[in-house]
Amino acid sequence: GPVSGSANCAANGRGDTGKMEGAKKDKAGSKLSVERVYQKKTQLEHILLRPDTYIGTVEPITQQMWVFDEDIGMNQREITYVPGLYKIFDEILVNAADNKQRDKNMTAIKINIDPESNTISIWNNGKGIPVVEHKDEKMYVPALIFGHLLTSSNYDDDEKKVTGGRNGYGAKLCNIFSTRFTVETACREYRHSFKQTWQNNMTKTSDPKIKFFDGDDFTCVNFQPDLAKFKMEKLDKDIVALLTRRAYDVAGSCRGVKVTFNGKKLPVNGFRSYVDLYVKDKLDETGVALKVVNETVNERWEVCLTMSEKGFQQISFVNSIATTKGGRHIDYVVDQIVAKLIEVVKKKNKAGVSVKPFQVKNHIWVFVNALIENPSFDSQTKENMTLQTKSFGSKCLLSDKFIRAATNCGIVESILNWVKFKAQTQLNKKCSSVKYSKIKGIPKLDDANDAGGKHSSECTLILTEGDSAKSLAVSGLGVIGRDRYGVFPLRGKILNVREATHKQIMENAEINNIIKIVGLQYKKSYEDPESLRSLRYGRIMIMTDQDQDGSHIKGLLINFFHHNWPSLLKHTFLEEFITPIVKATKNKQELAFYSLPEFDEWKKQTENYKTWHIKYYKGLGTSTSKEAKEYFADMERHRITFRYSGVEDDAAITLAFSKKKTDDRKEWLTNFMEDRRQRRMHGLPEQYLYGSQARHLSYNDFINKELILFSNSDNERSIPSLVDGLKPGQRKVLFTCLKRNDKREVKVAQLAGSVAEMSAYHHGEQALMMTIVNLAQNFVGSNNVNILQPLGQFGTRINGGKDAASPRYIFTMLSPLAKLLFPAVDSNLLKFLYDDNQKVEPEWYIPIIPLVLVNGAEGIGTGWACKIPNYDPREIVNNINRMLNHQDPLPMLPSYKNFKGVIHELGQNQYLVSGEVSVIDKNTIEITELPVRTWTQVYPQEELHYPMLKILNRNRGNHAYKESYHTDTTVKFVVRMSEEKLAQAEAAGLHKVFKLQSSLTCNSMVLFDHMGCLKRYDSVHDILREFFELRLHYYKLRKDWLQGSLGAEASKLSNQARFVLEKIEGKITIENKSKRELMRMLIQKGYESDPVVAWSKAQEKAQEEDYRDGNESDSSVDSGSSSGPNFNYILNMPLWCLTKEKVEDLLKQRDIKRGELNDLQRKSSEDLWKEDLAIFIEELDNLEALEREEQSLGKAIKLVKGKVGKPKVKKMNLEETMPSPFGRRVEPPTQPIKSDAAKKLTKKKKVTTATNCCTSHIRVSGFVTSCVFVLRAILLVYCVAGAPRVRKPPTPKGTPAKKVKKRNPWSDDESRSDSDLENSERLIPRETKSQRASGRTVPLYNCKVRSSVGTNAGRKVLSINKIAVGSLDAFTTTEK
Repeated sequence: GPVSGSANCAANGRGDTGKMEGAKKDKAGSKLSVERVYQKKTQLEHILLRPDTYIGTVEPITQQMWVFDEDIGMNQREITYVPGLYKIFDEILVNAADNKQRDKNMTAIKINIDPESNTISIWNNGKGIPVVEHKDEKMYVPALIFGHLLTSSNYDDDEKKVTGGRNGYGAKLCNIFSTRFTVETACREYRHSFKQTWQNNMTKTSDPKIKFFDGDDFTCVNFQPDLAKFKMEKLDKDIVALLTRRAYDVAGSCRGVKVTFNGKKLPVNGFRSYVDLYVKDKLDETGVALKVVNETVNERWEVCLTMSEKGFQQISFVNSIATTKGGRHIDYVVDQIVAKLIEVVKKKNKAGVSVKPFQVKNHIWVFVNALIENPSFDSQTKENMTLQTKSFGSKCLLSDKFIRAATNCGIVESILNWVKFKAQTQLNKKCSSVKYSKIKGIPKLDDANDAGGKHSSECTLILTEGDSAKSLAVSGLGVIGRDRYGVFPLRGKILNVREATHKQIMENAEINNIIKIVGLQYKKSYEDPESLRSLRYGRIMIMTDQDQDGSHIKGLLINFFHHNWPSLLKHTFLEEFITPIVKATKNKQELAFYSLPEFDEWKKQTENYKTWHIKYYKGLGTSTSKEAKEYFADMERHRITFRYSGVEDDAAITLAFSKKKTDDRKEWLTNFMEDRRQRRMHGLPEQYLYGSQARHLSYNDFINKELILFSNSDNERSIPSLVDGLKPGQRKVLFTCLKRNDKREVKVAQLAGSVAEMSAYHHGEQALMMTIVNLAQNFVGSNNVNILQPLGQFGTRINGGKDAASPRYIFTMLSPLAKLLFPAVDSNLLKFLYDDNQKVEPEWYIPIIPLVLVNGAEGIGTGWACKIPNYDPREIVNNINRMLNHQDPLPMLPSYKNFKGVIHELGQNQYLVSGEVSVIDKNTIEITELPVRTWTQVYPQEELHYPMLKILNRNRGNHAYKESYHTDTTVKFVVRMSEEKLAQAEAAGLHKVFKLQSSLTCNSMVLFDHMGCLKRYDSVHDILREFFELRLHYYKLRKDWLQGSLGAEASKLSNQARFVLEKIEGKITIENKSKRELMRMLIQKGYESDPVVAWSKAQEKAQEEDYRDGNESDSSVDSGSSSGPNFNYILNMPLWCLTKEKVEDLLKQRDIKRGELNDLQRKSSEDLWKEDLAIFIEELDNLEALEREEQSLGKAIKLVKGKVGKPKVKKMNLEETMPSPFGRRVEPPTQPIKSDAAKKLTKKKKVTTATNCCTSHIRVSGFVTSCVFVLRAILLVYCVAGAPRVRKPPTPKGTPAKKVKKRNPWSDDESRSDSDLENSERLIPRETKSQRASGRTVPLYNCKVRSSVGTNAGRKVLSINKIAVGSLDAFTTTEK
């Protein structure tokens, strides 16, 4: 064969150079001869001299390998073997497997290994080697293949082959390293068989035996490895086990071939059953059998996957070659799997330890069997496949089914367990602490002098609420010393660690500081007292304000220790330091109260409590340093120890702080509210904890008697009242505005200070300013009726109100509607609250319509959340009028002021909000409305960004771009794209592609009722009915109050007029008489004591209120005792009253009051309410007309002064901000969403009558009466139960809303007069201007009923979606 010299490359094409024998000096230092230094070797000699270049090392090595042990099966163990011997066997075996690719009819491989005789044979029944003489080489082909180096049938690289051998060494290497090598083959095509034997490392050969043959093809190689070359004496157990595994490998990787080993057919039927040899009987970390996910991707790829507990593992084959080190085919498959798994892991491990791809890979055990065209390897041993992925000749795209199964086979759970373990390790490493005598790096810590020393168990760490409380504690330590007490201030409320993520805990400085200060270690048990000695402090004392927020901080700290170290709570480790919440002083006597119920009880038992000076201590900062020293001096009274009383304590803490206990928390709070209501009804005192004898407290009592007060107040602050729709902060703002009664605008920051002063607001003023701003906002998606006026930049729909100016720069005042919604006369009926003996806002206001529906409500409390959409105030007024007339209210759809889109009802409390989009031409669309609360600035950055990217990515040749023409109140985006892309987008649905639809679900309508109890409402009508009944009752109370008030005033004026007349006539003489004589005379003549004062006192007594304390006017002071008659109203009249004009005026006023009283008596409560509603609607119309007029000013002409002559008229260029008049409106799709909603509601009770169905469908606007009657007849026939209602797009722009006399089509009262209809018409929902220009015909799609009735100014279309069982496409109003 070809030779290799010192300077010539080897002729094998591998670039291996011949090895130069180094010159060595002998002992005498003589030089070697040139002939010995430079030697020429044959290829055969080179292979034998340097075997590691060709077959790997011939030295025994020891390493972990998968082998097949007869007694165990597939087993990974440490074995000693010679890689060279393994390699020559594998070459023959792979050649046999390759034959399957040449001959698809091959079905069997037989392998025999006889260690005793050192004989190995491999037989296959594939197509035999051609038994024919090679014309060029003048020898038989089998002899050429097996007995001459560098011959192969695989040299043609242009031919794409999926075989294992390529380089032409293969079987010859086995021949060279064998003492005896026999090849036997038969070829039916050439009708001959061939047999030849080589000996002594292929140096000696016999002549081939050629025989006639007419049977089935086969090839058999039988060899005896030259064990001396491998430094072996015989085929030992390890090498036999390894070669046996290779037999199983071929059985699993070579499809359609049965492998027989030592006469026994191997029980492997395909790749999947081969994988079972590895995973069978193996269990995961939870003791469950490993799940295997398998997929035959195509003819060339098979993949199996399971979980690994030993890091990343792979078993892979390329063209039946065992790639034990993997390669690019493994990377190709594993990268796909890891990418999908990491998505799932991140979703389930939000904000936990970040997981990297290689960490996911460490939990994977993958099996791959691949056929790859012309594979390349990094060595002749072929353990690592290096071919580029693009050259594989096939793709392995794993299916979604495989990926879904992969996420459920235990790998994800294993990764998440590892994440938890790593998180805990990180916590232990970073956050745990040990006992140090001194601590550095915590600036606000005032450490106890003995902390961390031998007396550390006697030390107490005081955790305070804020720096001011720390100052109080440090003042107090002056009494008891600093050796055993340390102080550390908390910054507000600490984290609820029970539900916190690993990242939150790791990054929470507060928690890490507490751990470091105390010397805690995660997962350490502190059961025995000895373990407590490892801590720097033996106790923790919590010192917070005595309000509900202070209780919450205590609860969070208890939760922190209970969650991480429950054993600490079993010791008396936690305690609290309580301070008075009220102090009563009189002379030198001082009483301290530690809870408000205790103070209220003392007030009831103390008759002259008003003579005491009462001081409320809202926070620890209220106490002086002198008082702090007094508290700490009496430590026994102020120290309350928490005691563990058993599992009920654990259950109570978990109930309060675990997310899993939401429903239990609701029941807990409901029971509390009901108990409190019952106590108030029966005049029983509320429960309190810190009596004069209290020294210790169980955790259960703390949770159920103190912390529950915070949870309840959290709900009160977050969830509005049904009655006025306001939260306490908003109610305080309204109270202050009504009390100030500003006639001029006031700065928001100034108003916030006023609110804090007048209504005893105890929280931050920044939050109060934002409350004021929110009450004044009026952009789309905010308030339908804003009770404050936005005088300045209060925010717009551009950024959802976040673009409001600073409160220092904006002004506000009460809206004209506010005083109509909250009539001043009703304030006399309200129950006002008291804070620090200061009269503040009422329990709730009682507006004339339910504002909770008008402006909606949102809030998240403890256990409950509230979400209610906005509704049209006119519809609400209309329904109230119906209810006053003893009719059922009409159904209502959510409505947002100035929203130009459409709202569909999908099911009960489920709605679909759609924006507006039009097609302008073949490559342009125009978006003119966005779903409610999708802000104009956010939409193009997020929602519109992704569709644009898709259009650009899929269609790089055609540019897609958008143009923005929106203003602060209007929306307009013009998107241009290719005609093809527009057609595709329309087919998919423009609303869907451009995200112009959002769902609105209102299944959490939770509100406080008038009794102060949380209540869940199933529908808007439930809220409306409850409000209606309460408000009607209060109109009756108002009437009674007005009758009494007017009667008293009329009586007062009557007495004054009579007195003046009698004085003028001389019947009464008052000159030179004593006061007593005057009063006796007036009584004798039948004059009444001041009727107004008497009536007011009666009212106060009835309401058990006494707000006149020390506030009487000068006139009332002169009257002497409050129990005697009061004639000041007569005797204090000036002399002017005796004039003729004044007498006539008095008589006139008297007659007016009597007239008012008579008018009032003739009216019912319902009439009073109707009057208020009519005035409100009239003012609402005026205000909205004014708003429209202001908006229309922008479209007016503008005078521009030219250089010369008169000013020129220039039309302002605002047309570009308006919707295009030429667009084709795209009807929002609802069918797929409706069907989904319908499936969810199949179990709901269906409405059975067609009439009720009709009443819940569509509101009609602009129809003549005859069409309405016809339409109603159609609907009665074709309507089905539960069909969804639609809030129609507004009427076309430029078409004024005509006041047409018409009846309500959904009313059952057929006999109403025209005047009645006209009256009701004033209160129907307003018609807002549409974005469609006048004179344009709007084609509707998916319409069931159309009307072509209209005017030239615009055509009104009634769209009724899905109202009939059969299709109504064929019907039009005119045809029927």
